[in-house]
Amino acid sequence: MTSVESGGDGGKWLDAHYDPVAGLYTFSSCVDLADLSGDGENRLVVGDLGTGSSGMKLKVYRGTALMSENTLLDLPAGLVAFFMDLHEPRIPTTAVASGPCIYLYKNLRPYFKFTLPSLEVNTLEQDVWQQAREGQIDPLTLKEMLESIRKKADVPLSVRSLRFLSLETDGLDEFVQLHKQQPIRRQTVITCIDTLKKSTADEDGVSCLVVGTESSDVFILDSKAFIILSKMSLPAPPTMMDVTGQFDVEFRITVACRNGNIYILRRESDKPKYCVELPSHPVGLVRVGKNVLVGCTDESLQGFTQKGKKLWKIVLPAPITTMAPMDLPTRGFQGVLVGLANCEVHLYRDKNLLSTIKTPDVVTSICFGRYGREDGTLIMTTKGGGLMVKILKRTVVFDDRDSAPGPPLAQSIRLNVPKKTKLYVDQTLRERESGVAMHRAFQMDLSRVRLAAAKAYVKALESSLTPMSASLSEPLKMNAVVQGLGPSFKLTLHVQNTAACRPVMNLAISFLYDENLYRIRDPYMRIPLLVPGLIYPVGTFVDCTNDKGITDIIKVFVLHEGRSSPLLTAHINMPVSEGLALS
Repeated sequence: MTSVESGGDGGKWLDAHYDPVAGLYTFSSCVDLADLSGDGENRLVVGDLGTGSSGMKLKVYRGTALMSENTLLDLPAGLVAFFMDLHEPRIPTTAVASGPCIYLYKNLRPYFKFTLPSLEVNTLEQDVWQQAREGQIDPLTLKEMLESIRKKADVPLSVRSLRFLSLETDGLDEFVQLHKQQPIRRQTVITCIDTLKKSTADEDGVSCLVVGTESSDVFILDSKAFIILSKMSLPAPPTMMDVTGQFDVEFRITVACRNGNIYILRRESDKPKYCVELPSHPVGLVRVGKNVLVGCTDESLQGFTQKGKKLWKIVLPAPITTMAPMDLPTRGFQGVLVGLANCEVHLYRDKNLLSTIKTPDVVTSICFGRYGREDGTLIMTTKGGGLMVKILKRTVVFDDRDSAPGPPLAQSIRLNVPKKTKLYVDQTLRERESGVAMHRAFQMDLSRVRLAAAKAYVKALESSLTPMSASLSEPLKMNAVVQGLGPSFKLTLHVQNTAACRPVMNLAISFLYDENLYRIRDPYMRIPLLVPGLIYPVGTFVDCTNDKGITDIIKVFVLHEGRSSPLLTAHINMPVSEGLALS
């Protein structure tokens, strides 16, 4: 590889190779580096997505040249290189997760295929298809029965039934004739794959395969007999995961799921041990040391402990496209590489930005490690199918300080706290001697504060002069005006969006009142789009139907259409009607 100095990243990297028309379309989960020939030189193994419907291939690069390729039958969901035995020479096996199968390649040739076990089939679905096979029901009746089963059954329908329900009426009969003789099967597919060391943490130790499936299960597979060693269940299908530890000792699996949460699985339990609820969906999951770094769709990078405790959060200048760890054992350095949609790749250690790499196109996959005989090699593929290879300079030094603008470094330096004074010692002695009395006085004052706050809150609820919504995302304000002497009153509600620049839409107003006393002509009204700062009057008429001079409170609720929990609530004290009640 020829090296040319790079100019967009502070001079920390060397441009070794760039091919904008390499034709590589892949993600970070389908890229790995491994010594596939046992000669000490690592190769680049890529699961190429092709066009998405054809051209899926397993490609192996040596240096900048394509070494070999194998055709894949389905889109690859993940790719890992691992050692499955102790045979010499020590040559790793490549596992490609594709559909419901794991394809193993050894010495760049197909070696073994493992298929996930089938799922339970709905018995009602089997009976319905049996009736269709025997000609007892027609395709239209079959479709109606499958629709009712899908709405009520606990076990989901098979892919065949779901595809049948999506057809138009003219294609039902042909589909039934084509598939009615085939047995019904429910087969899950693999969503992510990783490796777990079996008993030792050695680099060339035997590993197990960890597989996440669409059926919300995580399987740990033995790499020799290919049996399921452990099965764990999740509340939602996993999309990304990070594995650490050894199966025979202790392990921890951090999984990002499709419901936007992160779950942590441990050895002693088949259910998640901890759960991390994120404000938005995760797009990247990387373990750095003992911490877990998560990239989210809200353009943020967050750090968590192994137990799910949030440590920090930083906002990025653009959406995240991919993430990958950067581990350099020779220098004791660990960080995370984050690809952004603004054609940049940022290097972070914890929350400190250490380096920024500018790329000619948006990066879709990142892989860092030993490539060939060079330890610090960064390999990236772009959205247009390009391949980039960069080499970390041997003389580079990463500073701990953040290169991004922010507070000065002196802010993190601890203050020189003076020694204990005589006043401090006296106060300490007083607290020891009168601790019980001080605690009682504090509890009494705290109770008085809580009582005063509760009284003020009740008073605000009873008066409801200018109610405000408690939602920070949709701040609203409403005033109510009652006009008239009765028995008909005009009720006008002035609704205002108090947000800075964000409009609010799809809102409605609903009333709760005593139907024996009042009749509201429009008990449910839709509110137009609320532009920030403007006051929107919404009016209706209230008719008094009681002639005994009894008044009551009318409750007003502002809520989202289709939801039951109100955003804002107000109480309106209706005046006494001076006219005759309406019948």
